[in-house]
Amino acid sequence: MASSSSSLPPPYPQTQPPTTSSPLDTLISHLLASKKSLSTIHDVQRANDLCTSTRTALEQTAITTARTSFLRSGITSQVSVLQHVHQNTSSTARQVKSEFESVIRDLDEADARLGATLEQLSGTFVEAKLRPEGEEKRNLLDFVDEGGVEGVFGAVRGVLDNAGEGMREFADSNKGFEEEIWKVGNLLDGGKDTMKQENDGGSVEVGPGRYLSGILHEMEDYARNMAANLESLVSHFDLCAKAIRHTEGGGDAAMRIAGDLPEGVDLGQDADDAPEPIGEERWTDMMRVLEEDAGQVEDVVMDIRERLAGMEALYERVESHTDRLAKDHASTTAAFRLLEDVGSKLPGYMTQSQVFLIRWDEDKEKIEERLEELEGIREFYDGFLRAYDNLLIEVGRRKALEMKMEKVVQEAKSQLEQLYEDDSEEREAFSKEEGHFLPQDIWPELAARPLRFDILPVDESAARVPDISKSVIHRAIRRIHAER
Repeated sequence: MASSSSSLPPPYPQTQPPTTSSPLDTLISHLLASKKSLSTIHDVQRANDLCTSTRTALEQTAITTARTSFLRSGITSQVSVLQHVHQNTSSTARQVKSEFESVIRDLDEADARLGATLEQLSGTFVEAKLRPEGEEKRNLLDFVDEGGVEGVFGAVRGVLDNAGEGMREFADSNKGFEEEIWKVGNLLDGGKDTMKQENDGGSVEVGPGRYLSGILHEMEDYARNMAANLESLVSHFDLCAKAIRHTEGGGDAAMRIAGDLPEGVDLGQDADDAPEPIGEERWTDMMRVLEEDAGQVEDVVMDIRERLAGMEALYERVESHTDRLAKDHASTTAAFRLLEDVGSKLPGYMTQSQVFLIRWDEDKEKIEERLEELEGIREFYDGFLRAYDNLLIEVGRRKALEMKMEKVVQEAKSQLEQLYEDDSEEREAFSKEEGHFLPQDIWPELAARPLRFDILPVDESAARVPDISKSVIHRAIRRIHAER
């Protein structure tokens, strides 16, 4: 807007041609419009308040950011320690799980081997000739006490259940530990302390201080422009009032209109002062300036309000950013409190890991002992199978020797009988040739029959060796040789 003493470049093109004179009612109309425009002082005051609030926010941001950064740095370091501890406990859990699975595999293999041996026992029937006559057919498993096997398996299952429960408890505890660490990290990442700032080359990330400083600088530019515009409006109002006071009959109107101006508007001359006389040339110049400025009042008011709207939008960004920083600080503080709680539990987690390892070592030792028992039982049953095959071979050997002995006995009996008959014939021949010459009492046993022998078992009650099929014995021999 322009003034009678100094001309400022108008912010908008003039909308009304200058006039050399103005009637009183036109001047009053200009004065009323100008007075109405002075209400923009509230906008300027609001702009000043926004700048002050933004400046305060900038100062508070510096404090909050420093505190948050300090806490975040310490929490990050401690979270790293917690993660390292968790990695160790997780490694312990994985190691024990791997050993547990290995023990299960060993147990399954031992069970499979024992099962195969038991199946052989159940599929091997005892030769009927080895058992009492009339007895029901039996297999080798009938001669085995399976209670020992069940007892060992029951003990193993008990230890495995105990170990499995310990692993589940440790896994749950370790998962809880991991979740607490995750919660700390999640709270720590709850806010960001950087914002996007547009520039000619695109958007770049800046710190919260620089971000708010940029907004404050922009708002201060707006506020300065608004204050300058308000100053122009006040000058225009002052010029209108002055023109009316120099117009006949306009003094009272000027005093009445200017009597209730918005609070804070400071005029250059009190409306009650008597106007100083001015010349025709100065009057004409004053009217020209007044007409020029009157056409720009509405645009200046609109510019002030548009700039205030821009500042309000900027301040919304300030509030949004400070709220975000406050939430970030609150989240970081909450992370610190949670970190303290997790830290108080840390010795418990570490102790639990050691206790779990000791407990597992004890359980593993018990399981290995039971596995050795199972292996011993299996070896005993395998020995039973081998012994039975060797028993069949032994029966065959004894039967062959018994038959050989019987053959020798038969041959000896045949020879003895033959000797007896030969002796009898010789005795009879001797009696025929010489007997009539010899008196009967010369040798009372002269006419006696020869001594006759027989071969009999020493113990008639001794059991005979059963006659087992040669095919059965040969199969037993092949099995024994296959094992070797």
